[in-house]
Amino acid sequence: MPHDYLEPLAELSDERPVIFYDQLACGLSDHVPDVSVLDVSWFTSELELVRQALGLEQFHLFGHSWGGWLALQYTLDFQPTLASLTICSSPASARDFVLGCAELRAQLPPDIDGVLRAYEELQDYRHPIYQKAVQEFYFRHFCRLRPWPDVVSRSLEKMSVEVYMHMWGPAEFGPVDGVLKDWSVETRVREIQVPALVVCGRYDEARPSYMSRLASGLSGPVEFHVFENSSHLAFWEDKDNFLRVLRSFLRQWDP
Repeated sequence: MPHDYLEPLAELSDERPVIFYDQLACGLSDHVPDVSVLDVSWFTSELELVRQALGLEQFHLFGHSWGGWLALQYTLDFQPTLASLTICSSPASARDFVLGCAELRAQLPPDIDGVLRAYEELQDYRHPIYQKAVQEFYFRHFCRLRPWPDVVSRSLEKMSVEVYMHMWGPAEFGPVDGVLKDWSVETRVREIQVPALVVCGRYDEARPSYMSRLASGLSGPVEFHVFENSSHLAFWEDKDNFLRVLRSFLRQWDP
């Protein structure tokens, strides 16, 4: 997804520079003719090139969802560049995310889950009826606001389906058969020693139990916070509280 949906974080600019960027093949950045070149290492190197081009030293890194996985990998590879790390709704492995989604799917009304299963058996993930059932999951575990903020809807519309398929797979719930299929930093999170803020929503598809496990594995100073009335987009669903927590953390670790 392009950076647009992170719009609430721009409010932090009243006390510090806030830099957003669209990864290659996404949003306002150039698109690539062959997405097969894209993998986690590629995107990690891209982020480091952005840092170098902007001349950033000891900066605060924020990552949400896939961006949190990228931020974790970047921290493992380029830790000395960071003042702090914020991981929002990104467990330590793709497996943990899929398991969390499966647990939440089991709580859906049987008719909705039945539709999902029927079209998954047909591998017809683009069918409007399947997408409508997925939307019911999203209303519970992606963004609980009704209606969704326009910028969130626009960001989803501008998401590159081709890149999503290459990196993840045909659907949110799996099967995960893309580049991220076996991605995990579970055995390496103890190497992360920079101050970290780990957050998620109570109803998040990145479930608090898995996010807590990530937080407890980090070696540096860690804060863990669950936003009780939120799901995957806590910075929209509970914006004021989210920004209060984030501001406090960043001020504590400003270089």
